[in-house]
Amino acid sequence: PFEGVAWTPRPPQGPPQGCFACIAKPPALRQSSPVLSPSSAVYLMESKSCKGDSLRPAVPCKHSVEKKTMTNPTTVIEIYPDTTEVNDYYLWSIFNFVYLNFCCLGFIALAYSLKVRDKKLLNDLNGAVEDAKTARLFNITSSALATFCIILIFIFLRYPLTDY
Repeated sequence: PFEGVAWTPRPPQGPPQGCFACIAKPPALRQSSPVLSPSSAVYLMESKSCKGDSLRPAVPCKHSVEKKTMTNPTTVIEIYPDTTEVNDYYLWSIFNFVYLNFCCLGFIALAYSLKVRDKKLLNDLNGAVEDAKTARLFNITSSALATFCIILIFIFLRYPLTDY
């Protein structure tokens, strides 16, 4: 199996020079002139754990310029807020739906509150936040308009229009 194959010994060398990209390349094989017997070829074979390449001419690492100009790589870790922090305004929506349902705004707020809960279960945080804002807006509007109407009713009950 070793016929026509010649192995040349490599001189012992220190730690490999250059960057990992240059060291990890397979060695550039040269044509060897002497033909050795199989027994001497086995003797001259090097171990496969050697990362250096003495057959290749000593060329400075082409990546050394990149090393000098390259900044340290950074790792970006995106931290999303916990979905339990998104308020769904569910109890406020139920209260508005049952007691202060002015022009069905309490019902709409309740529908958006339920959508927030569904999106929290699906881990759609952006959609949950948007629907929570909408539910809060409808709850505020429903509460404010219903409170304003209740105050007007008390004023007109206390001071009927016949006195004017």
